[in-house]
Amino acid sequence: MRLAMSTKRMFQFSQVLLLVCITLGLWGNAHATKYSDILLDIVQNCTAPPSANYCQKCRAPVASAMCGNENSCQKTTEIWASNEAFVAIRDIKMCSCPADFVHGLVLPKQTITGVEDPLRPDAIWPYAWEVASTRIAPESIALVINPKNFRSQNQMHIHLVKLKPQARQALQKLRTYQVENLLQVWNAAKQSAQEQKLDDYGVLVTRNASGSFNVVLTVESPGKTYTEYVCDGS
Repeated sequence: MRLAMSTKRMFQFSQVLLLVCITLGLWGNAHATKYSDILLDIVQNCTAPPSANYCQKCRAPVASAMCGNENSCQKTTEIWASNEAFVAIRDIKMCSCPADFVHGLVLPKQTITGVEDPLRPDAIWPYAWEVASTRIAPESIALVINPKNFRSQNQMHIHLVKLKPQARQALQKLRTYQVENLLQVWNAAKQSAQEQKLDDYGVLVTRNASGSFNVVLTVESPGKTYTEYVCDGS
């Protein structure tokens, strides 16, 4: 009886661990988790229109696919927008939150690891802003990408979140680059990283009062410090 209970508890623990990894809430090194391919798998197998074997291939199918599994928020993919290059989806952190909480992800459909990847696409930033602006007031939008050593997933993803009310004052203390066009974000980040001698960094993008955009680099995850990354009580 004791052995059976132990086995059951081990199984329950493994299920909880998997759910935690899916939420992307881990702030440790990406190499610390064996589930770092979850987002890549979702992009490759869950975000295209349902096709042959879709339900067998996709770990988190869209609810409309009627795959016969539980269609709960935690076990489905909700697609907000998509084009040939990128897809925007709901982050699972929204599942247990109030209706006004927003946390989305924009991912390239091409396999691109993150900030360090030489193939990082300039166009992901204006696309992410366009999607975010359909759900968040422009003055509150924050676009975030984590440093390599502070992410749980090895497929590039831009977080679409709200800026904390007090964040702008705190951000004024950090080195800031202003760009007129979001296509310039990666170039600004590269230049700022060289000046600050940073090998790894996160990027936070907001809009300022003049209508241009502020680009800030951080050595840790900017979302946790400056944005409403999770809802109260989650």
